[in-house]
Amino acid sequence: MGSKSLVRPRRLTPGATIALVAPAGPLLERDDLTRAVALCRALDYEPRLAPAAGRRHGYLAGTDEERLGDLNAALRDPAVDAIWCIRGGFGSTRILHQVDFEALAARPRPLIGFSDITALLLGAVAGAGVVTFHGPVARASMPGFSRLHFERVLAKAEAPGRLGRLPEPPGVLVPRADRIATLRGGVAEGPLLGGNLTLLQCLIGTRFLPALDGAILFLEDVGEDLYRVDRMLAHLRMTGALDRLAGVAVGRFTELKRHMNDGALGFDEVLETYFGPLGIPVAYGFPIGHIDDQWTLPLGVRARLDADAGELDILEPGVA
Repeated sequence: MGSKSLVRPRRLTPGATIALVAPAGPLLERDDLTRAVALCRALDYEPRLAPAAGRRHGYLAGTDEERLGDLNAALRDPAVDAIWCIRGGFGSTRILHQVDFEALAARPRPLIGFSDITALLLGAVAGAGVVTFHGPVARASMPGFSRLHFERVLAKAEAPGRLGRLPEPPGVLVPRADRIATLRGGVAEGPLLGGNLTLLQCLIGTRFLPALDGAILFLEDVGEDLYRVDRMLAHLRMTGALDRLAGVAVGRFTELKRHMNDGALGFDEVLETYFGPLGIPVAYGFPIGHIDDQWTLPLGVRARLDADAGELDILEPGVA
């Protein structure tokens, strides 16, 4: 799959109507909804809060029918200019098979989120042939770094080019924080695809995972044990999903637990086990994942990874 086969949604402009939906986990604090609405307005967009966004059904933001109804209503509404998910959590895969991707294909709009929303983003690329956007959820704080990349990718119909690096803390020599490290050097180009590792693994063998042949794969996750990351990567290898990648950009695996009773491995050792033998460029530590300062990435457009320099360039516009 190349980016030429994908349709780019129209860019976001001031006053755009943004549907705020919660297709996965519940919003436990009322202020989550308030902040999502306020963030839209601070960005000069007009928020439209989905009717069931504040509901709860156990560990879900309402029943499957309620969450699916909100999402499909937004996808079918001609007055909606973009769909922004308020949070991740769990639940997107429970409704994925009933999402109206035909409505998105008929009128492409930006679909934005990350974490559990990975299932919807990849499903829309595969099922609707539309570029989607791995970026902050609407309830999150948006520091300047995140806003810069959000608007650069979603509000400008031009190739974003080289994505920014987080500044090093003043007075610190060779800081550990925000460091991007090279696992295997080299430069590669290909369509940018990926997201949350747990969700990507969940989609293996389904119609909702785009072909990864020739892709720059990016990955992130949160709160996982390293042995579980190891097992998920082993699963991807066994299915052949890693065989024809062009390169790998590993984001942040926040709150990673490394130790077991039987010992421990380093995160880079696990990455080396699965990506080293592929002979392709691989680097890790990119600002992707469960962090405040994060990139917004257009899924399916062509990108260039320079693993030696720890740089990622978006070579095509994500929006029209």
